[in-house]
Amino acid sequence: MAKRIEFAANGGPEVLKYVDFTPRQPADNEVLVANKAVGINYIDTYVRSGLYPTPSLPSGLGTEAAGIVEKVGAGVTHINVGDRVVYAQSPLGAYSDYHCVAADKVAKLPDAISFEQAAASFLKGLTVYYLLHMTYQVKPGETILFHAAAGGVGKIACQWAKALGVKLIGTVGSAEKAAQTKQDGAWATINYQEEDIAKRVSELTNSEKVNVVYDSVGKSTWLASLDCLRPHGLMVSFGNASGPVTGVDLGILNQKGGLYVTRPSLGNYITTKQLLQHAANELFSMIASGAINVDVASTQQFPLKDAVRAHQALESRLTSGSSLLIP
Repeated sequence: MAKRIEFAANGGPEVLKYVDFTPRQPADNEVLVANKAVGINYIDTYVRSGLYPTPSLPSGLGTEAAGIVEKVGAGVTHINVGDRVVYAQSPLGAYSDYHCVAADKVAKLPDAISFEQAAASFLKGLTVYYLLHMTYQVKPGETILFHAAAGGVGKIACQWAKALGVKLIGTVGSAEKAAQTKQDGAWATINYQEEDIAKRVSELTNSEKVNVVYDSVGKSTWLASLDCLRPHGLMVSFGNASGPVTGVDLGILNQKGGLYVTRPSLGNYITTKQLLQHAANELFSMIASGAINVDVASTQQFPLKDAVRAHQALESRLTSGSSLLIP
């Protein structure tokens, strides 16, 4: 009998249950993937808690994994049984031995990239790709601010930015994470537990500030982020780790320099199978070249049945970079 993680009520990590299930047959234009490694993402905690409501309960969890195609549905021509693949935009349910995914949301995985590397990096890497290349196109020599730089997305962003010649200032929550973030390629770090973010950005940039801030933290960094921007700068709010930004008075954007704000998501940018494979190839090329290291420590690889423990570690800020569930 196959196994998966599901939850019947919203709440803390303890609502996650390890249950038996029967995988369904792939529908038209779908593939059934036997998952070998499953990516854990902070957005999964939003879904579990109810911040991002599910269509119904009980529900599966997770949208990202890498594995081998077990079956293909009618109409699928670009993916074959036995293909090594990775996906990050599936319906909820990737925390599972098997998962049905739209074929257009699946990318082929080159032999040079392991299942663990793919599952650890795909959603986060595609996110960094669209943030640095599409939402705002960063330029060599430019200075940018990236919050939560020791997290899964931040770790890849530090490395990718360095490879592009971009000076990334990363915010972190401890001296240990600051040291790791510098190793990952950040040009400078700010420990938000001890330093004033906006003041430190001003110091690091000789009072020029930055053209773009990438903020996945949300509520607690909103005002500080705006204070780090030059006139007409862009605030990219792409997550809610500290809670959602609500009740925004648009007048504040005028007061702080005629600023721009966007709330993007992967689904707004990677909209076709061609774009998906192109972005995937860019990511895989960076990993294969060694410019980006996405290897996951054994202490952050959890058996599928230990999803509760994995979420507890993630939310307690005990992890650095990516974490995985292994079916």
